[in-house]
Amino acid sequence: MDTDTVTEVIENKTNVVKKGHILEEFIEAEEIREITDSLANIYTDQIAVELAVERFTVIVDEYQEQPHLMDPHLESMLTRLLNIARNTANDPQLCHLAFKCLYLITKTRGPKIVVRLLPHEVSDLESTLSLLAQQNAKDYEHWETRYMLLLWLSIICMIPFDMSRLDSNVRSEVGEVREPIMLRIINASKTYLDVPDKSRDAASMLISKFLTRHDVKQQRLPEFLDWALKALGEINRESLAGMTALSGVLATLALLFKQGKREDIVQYAPVVLERIIACKLHEIENTQVHKLGIKLLQRLGLTFLKTRVASWRYQRGSRSLAENLEVAGSDGKDGKQESTDVQMEEEEEYDIPEEIEEIIDQLLAGLKDKDTIVRWSAAKGIGRVTGRLPQELADQVVESVLELFSLQESDGAWHGGCLALAELGRRGLLLPERLPEVVPVVLKALTYDEKRGSYSVGAHVRDAACYVCWAFARAYDPEVMRVHVKKIANALVIAMVFDREINCRKAASAAFQENVGRQGTFPHGIDIATTADYFAVGNRSHTYLTISVYISQFEDYTLSLIDHLYQVKISHWDSAIREVTSQALHNLTCKAPEYMTKTVLPSLVPLTTGIDLNTRHGALLAVAEITHALSILAAQNGQSIGDILDAKTLDGMKDITRKMDIGKMFKGISGNILRPAACKLIEKLSLSKVPFHGDDIIEHWQFILDENIIGLQRTEVDIQSYAIAALSALCNEYYRRSDGTAIPEIQAKLIDTYIKELRSVNIMAKMGAGLALGTLPKFMLMGKLSKIFKGLITATEVIKTEARFAEGRRDALKSLSSVSNTVGVETNGSPENVICKDNINMLYTALLAALKDYSLDQRGDVGAWVREAAMESLRDLTILVVQHDPSLLTPDICKRILQDLLQQATEKIDRTRACAGDAFLKLLHNDIPIPHIPEREKLLQIFPKSDLLMLNWSAPSDAFPKMTQLLSLPIYRYHVLLGLTVSVGGLTESLVKHSSQSLLAYLKEHCSEEQQLDIFTDALLKVFTDYQKEDRVSIPMMKMVDLLLSSGSLEIYVEHEKHPFPVSLHSHVRKEILRCGDPQKILTSIDVFCGLIQFGGDTRKKSLTQLLIFLCHKYPKVRKTTANKLYETLLVYDDVVEEEEKQDQVLGVLSETKWDEPVETVRPLRNQLCDMMDVPRPVPKTKANNTAGPGGQTS
Repeated sequence: MDTDTVTEVIENKTNVVKKGHILEEFIEAEEIREITDSLANIYTDQIAVELAVERFTVIVDEYQEQPHLMDPHLESMLTRLLNIARNTANDPQLCHLAFKCLYLITKTRGPKIVVRLLPHEVSDLESTLSLLAQQNAKDYEHWETRYMLLLWLSIICMIPFDMSRLDSNVRSEVGEVREPIMLRIINASKTYLDVPDKSRDAASMLISKFLTRHDVKQQRLPEFLDWALKALGEINRESLAGMTALSGVLATLALLFKQGKREDIVQYAPVVLERIIACKLHEIENTQVHKLGIKLLQRLGLTFLKTRVASWRYQRGSRSLAENLEVAGSDGKDGKQESTDVQMEEEEEYDIPEEIEEIIDQLLAGLKDKDTIVRWSAAKGIGRVTGRLPQELADQVVESVLELFSLQESDGAWHGGCLALAELGRRGLLLPERLPEVVPVVLKALTYDEKRGSYSVGAHVRDAACYVCWAFARAYDPEVMRVHVKKIANALVIAMVFDREINCRKAASAAFQENVGRQGTFPHGIDIATTADYFAVGNRSHTYLTISVYISQFEDYTLSLIDHLYQVKISHWDSAIREVTSQALHNLTCKAPEYMTKTVLPSLVPLTTGIDLNTRHGALLAVAEITHALSILAAQNGQSIGDILDAKTLDGMKDITRKMDIGKMFKGISGNILRPAACKLIEKLSLSKVPFHGDDIIEHWQFILDENIIGLQRTEVDIQSYAIAALSALCNEYYRRSDGTAIPEIQAKLIDTYIKELRSVNIMAKMGAGLALGTLPKFMLMGKLSKIFKGLITATEVIKTEARFAEGRRDALKSLSSVSNTVGVETNGSPENVICKDNINMLYTALLAALKDYSLDQRGDVGAWVREAAMESLRDLTILVVQHDPSLLTPDICKRILQDLLQQATEKIDRTRACAGDAFLKLLHNDIPIPHIPEREKLLQIFPKSDLLMLNWSAPSDAFPKMTQLLSLPIYRYHVLLGLTVSVGGLTESLVKHSSQSLLAYLKEHCSEEQQLDIFTDALLKVFTDYQKEDRVSIPMMKMVDLLLSSGSLEIYVEHEKHPFPVSLHSHVRKEILRCGDPQKILTSIDVFCGLIQFGGDTRKKSLTQLLIFLCHKYPKVRKTTANKLYETLLVYDDVVEEEEKQDQVLGVLSETKWDEPVETVRPLRNQLCDMMDVPRPVPKTKANNTAGPGGQTS
């Protein structure tokens, strides 16, 4: 696939993502109709019903975000389903199914829309009530039916006829007069107020609508309220059922006071309020109860107060753009006169009930609730109630809300306060005179962050503060907000660029964009809103390091961004934020270099040794990054860092690490945080070329780096990488003489120290020393190269006592590659200075030897890390050598490199296989051809250049079909087969599947004749011989042999009884299990021995003998497995026991015997099998002649 094609595919995928989930019409209307019509035919078939309901659900759920598209077909869909559901002749199961589909439509379109389309004639009332009466409230399977019936009743009960006229004197079957319609509806609804499903919500809605009817409220409302208030006091609050019932009653009361007319229900409000307060709902640990209690309180408050629009509220004016433009085009007198008339209205004088104070207190307390949903409900209640209060009392409410923004209050109170301010502002109840008090509070909330242990709270507060800013943008005229614009703009920019949480950044971006559009006075608003849009701020690194730089070009924001970073964010509790903050300060330095030099740096230097750990860490990183940025600016102007920083600042930076060391700040847990930062400081100061040459501080810096390179114990934090990066910068700046050579004393001491630590028993020291040698600059290596190579090569060798130190060997190999790239290649150069003909063979020998590292520990195959490092080093070194002098590569080296890489490319670990494959292809297709590659042309045919991009080595399905083709190349056959053995006999399903399929396909295509098969089996036996008793290869080998035997790939040998392969294979397997106590290996060998039975003659006899010996093995698992496998084998190969009668007896003994019984019990039966199969009875080993048999069995 070429680059253009790849680009086209990416663009197509991008366009699909951009298009999103946009629908234009309800295209499945016909399918819904078909499903509806089919319900009557399939309702008895459970599978068909499940499929139909699932498809119905998928279709309607598709329109959750655009439910209005269903409207043209909604009525017809509802009618069809209702015709099925209310037909009394239909089976109840069919009716339930129709109601379920009705619910699914209601869920998507919404009950308020659907209920209007339900039939609501007088004739529907009785039938619906009867259907509801037939339902079982405890039937959890069909709650959708009850929900839809109650919802349907809620619209039917609004018919404009007196309910008493619908009552009849018809007697029931037992002769009793039926209850009045009113009572039946109320009683039915009460039944469902304490159920835990959705029908409770529909019952609440039904009662609230029904009891507020003119003819019902006079007769039944007081009675129901008495029942509800009594229930509130009697409900068991300790049980789940009690909480469910309490929620139902509260929801019903809230809806009653919402639906009813004020003059009808105000008389009951004081009693209800008294009971609600007496219930102390806030003491109940139930979020739903708290929310419904707050909702009921606000409805009571609205009932106490007359419905009115406060004449004192702030009105921005017309929201219509056309009308605003017309007013702007005229003299504006009409609009101004209208506004003046409103302001001149006199407020109606009336008394505010005493209960309002209690209600407002409860709502204010709700703003501090621990649950967001409760705080949100309380905030809306505050806004609604305040809108009906006189200005003086409303101002007191605002004052109370502002009191929530105190350091003594919880994060919940701050969040609730922000929600309340947004509601008040949105409704015009927060007058402009209050903005000087409100805006500072909102700005504090935008940066609210309270640390609690290892985490912080405050994201919800900052998010709510953004909502306040969004609401203010819509509520106030630009002239009112003008004096606050700069502060709000800067605060929102800081939040959308530097907030830790993505939802807060997006909320701030939305609020900023709203302000830009509504206010129009935000400095450079359009430019910023375009760059830092809702999606751009999703990536935190992008906002910190790119968007902040763009915004900082506008002077209105530059200093506020920098101030926030160095005053707030460097002390953030999250170390990742402190690190990215320092990088952001580096990028912003060029926007205000003088401010950084004279204000920021002098402020940060003392903080590096302060009390707070987070501040110390952040300050260290910030000082390092700012200094480096200033040095770059100075160099661009032909100056040094010493020219732009004063002596006091330089002295302060010089003493940082010494003070930290004296204060023992590098010890303990805090040291794990500060050590990387101190190393970063040393690195950046060295890169900045601070004038400390010859100062004793350099020696102290080297001491700190050595402590972190070779003096560490194992830690979870990667400290060494920071120290090693700093070492390279330190050497380049302070250990080089004017002529470009190293200072001899320092060079010798440094290299000798690290070479010595390569032999350390401390794995961290060994790793650090290896990496440190690899990062040294070229001038430090001159004259010491042989010594360094020998030390690193020694560190790559596997020592039995240090086999688990794989990380040390890995890092030593990486350093060999790094040093080689640093010094370069010169054919006739000195081995003390460069890679040359005298030392290149030593390097290749070490790297190829590392490919044999298969060390294991409790973490698994840790040798894979070493092999991967060796392969990468081989690739880099070979390419480097070819670029300078290809003649340095001998044919033997090239052959061994390719063989070993191809072996690794067929092994079982995906990551290792990918590493080997990548190295192999890059060498095969190198721009400068690698010399002496065996079978180059055939390799190029199998692996064309396009495989560099297209071949996924990690996927077994891609790699193995290509790798098995190499089995036809003699020079690679052994190594490919060795790697393939480990994969075919592996454990991962996909690996075994694809490697086995590829091997069998190769054998079928290329080994159909005996001569070709002999070549393959000879290589197989050679691998088996070379790795005898090496479980890493021998166990997978037996699994692979079993696959070949069972698949028929070796059928050619069945016809040749005297062919040596079966005998040799039997001999190898028997040697493998000799004196073996590993049950897994023995169990694997059983399959092979069973497979060998297909060969006649000696092989069959020996295999049967071995299997019969296993029938008396000391492990019951081995005995039982052998019997099962042998039974299956004898069924397949029915010529093993010639007489049919004997065969039946043999099979009977194998299947009926309990082989996990003691050996003494099963031995006679085993001997009986030997006699029937004409196999000599195994002779038990005596104690005098205690040489264990194969597999440690007892014969």
